Amino acid sequence: MNRFQKIITDAVRDSVSDIHITGGHPVVTRRNGEIRFHRDVQPTHREIDDIALKLLTPRHLEELRRNKSIDVSVNMSNARLRVNVFTTLRGISMAIRLLPGSVPTIETLNLHPSIRETATYPSGLVLICGATGTGKTSTVASIINEINTTREAHVITIENPIEYALRSERSFIQQRELGTHVPSFSQGLLDVLRENPDVIVVGELREPDTMRLTLNAAESGHLLIATMHAASAEEAIYRLCNAVPPEYQHEIRYQLSLTIKMIIVQQLVYFRKFGFRVPILSIVKGTSSMRNLIRENKLNQIGAVTEMGRGEGMYTMERYRTEYLTSRKYFVPFSQSFFVAKEGRAKYDNIYQSPLTQDEAITNPDPPAGETARAAVTDAIPRSRVRDESDASDVTTVTIGEEMPLQEAIEKLGNE
Repeated sequence: MNRFQKIITDAVRDSVSDIHITGGHPVVTRRNGEIRFHRDVQPTHREIDDIALKLLTPRHLEELRRNKSIDVSVNMSNARLRVNVFTTLRGISMAIRLLPGSVPTIETLNLHPSIRETATYPSGLVLICGATGTGKTSTVASIINEINTTREAHVITIENPIEYALRSERSFIQQRELGTHVPSFSQGLLDVLRENPDVIVVGELREPDTMRLTLNAAESGHLLIATMHAASAEEAIYRLCNAVPPEYQHEIRYQLSLTIKMIIVQQLVYFRKFGFRVPILSIVKGTSSMRNLIRENKLNQIGAVTEMGRGEGMYTMERYRTEYLTSRKYFVPFSQSFFVAKEGRAKYDNIYQSPLTQDEAITNPDPPAGETARAAVTDAIPRSRVRDESDASDVTTVTIGEEMPLQEAIEKLGNE
């Protein structure tokens, strides 16, 4: 494990974005989009197995056995890591993404200032699109950070896994991780509508059910921010519209036309004169002309409308490069936006896993009702947190009835 920690420490020092580790093979890193082999560092298969055993919980190991892969988030060497553990011909392999130790801002990510506009929307759908590794999650985090520092809102995220642990400031932020806090994106979206949110963040739109529920949530008066693997705004809209059978596609196009606020497609391109990568964006806004194209299924005209939407703040990638990037005089260096938080884990809100939700809390698949079922859950809670019935004399009981208001009962408890 010490060798693994050194790999992470060296990667942070060298501004590496990704690390690939597998048994019997040199460690591979990616920096500024380029692959590099470290032939002097070649862990054995047994070392990889030992690292996996220390990184994964029993529940994670069970999911790895079942699905042959698992995504987890890890804090190590004062850095936060997203680790995908998967099986290959060489045995266990790991794809590790290094995340900044602090939540990025729109400025430090070198994004267009108009992205800040998304944080002001009271409702609607914002899509962040692009290929894997283009910074979609960081862009979403910067938008949440903007909301968190500028407005009072209840923000609930559904992620796989949680990459940026966010701390509430002006907004109240609650994060749920797929597998740990919610069984699926679809179930999470069904739950979240009962949890009084203002802003909902969905880590990834992939399954048709998730796409349909996302549109329903956006239509119901919430601001919904989601990521999607799509190379263009046209492809993103096409995939959303085809999430339902053909006979319902007219309805979903109408629904999408009412809710879409902005579609951002991004790539990361290396600029040699700066020595690091910067994002190139396509920005499509839900203007009246764009909504008409969606309703009428004229998706092939989206590019032309985007080109003509210069006055409304829309950009194609080519125009973004020639008109915005070339005129910008300064970009925040990658080393400044990707610094490691010295506070480490203490920087984040309290992270806690209740024993009431542990898989081992209920030992019987069909627990009996009443006190026996209660005992099955209680047995899973550490004894230091369970009051013995023999201590009942120490407990103050207050009965709240019509003759005693709630506030009076609370004051009475406080005086005992």
